[in-house]
Amino acid sequence: MKKFLTSLVILAALAVMPVSAQINFGVKGGMNYTNMKLSYENLVNKSAEGWFVGPTLKGNIPIGLLSLGADGAVFYDQRRSKTEYNGIEESIKQHSIIIPINVRLNVNILKLLGAYVATGPQFGFNVGNSDVELNNMSALRNHFQFKKSQFSWNIGLGVMLFKHFEIGAAYNFAIGKTGELKDMTKQDILDSAKQKSLVVSAAYYF
Repeated sequence: MKKFLTSLVILAALAVMPVSAQINFGVKGGMNYTNMKLSYENLVNKSAEGWFVGPTLKGNIPIGLLSLGADGAVFYDQRRSKTEYNGIEESIKQHSIIIPINVRLNVNILKLLGAYVATGPQFGFNVGNSDVELNNMSALRNHFQFKKSQFSWNIGLGVMLFKHFEIGAAYNFAIGKTGELKDMTKQDILDSAKQKSLVVSAAYYF
């Protein structure tokens, strides 16, 4: 709850930036490609695709060809990663609400074209099943359990087109554990994992 309230405060701060700032509301969505590294026994990890969508807000303070600013969003996010054990493949799926908040530097190359770099924290809150039974390891009664909330970091870049469109890419990596692989018979923790995702996105600002 503390992380969630902190996120709301930062998003509210975006909405009350200086009068000289340019504030834009929009909608953003895209795809993520996630890998969750587990090193238990013969478990093989593979990346898998997911998606996200939701409202977004950005504010910029123009400084000549450059502008400094921030952006924030609230997304419904679905991520998948894959594991393979003894030749049998299994998906680990996560449903969550994520709140990325970035500081950004924009470069206005032409009147209708620009580029940006951005970085900042991301807060995630599970809204789906946090306990995933691994069918490919069912004989061992192993489950993967997501933490109720996750903290991660984004590093990204992109281009701005015609003042309304943005296309971007980012690397998102977990800080701290995303979840744990457990032996449900003995209640032992066998391994822990951190998610890493490549994210591609498109946004339209009104």
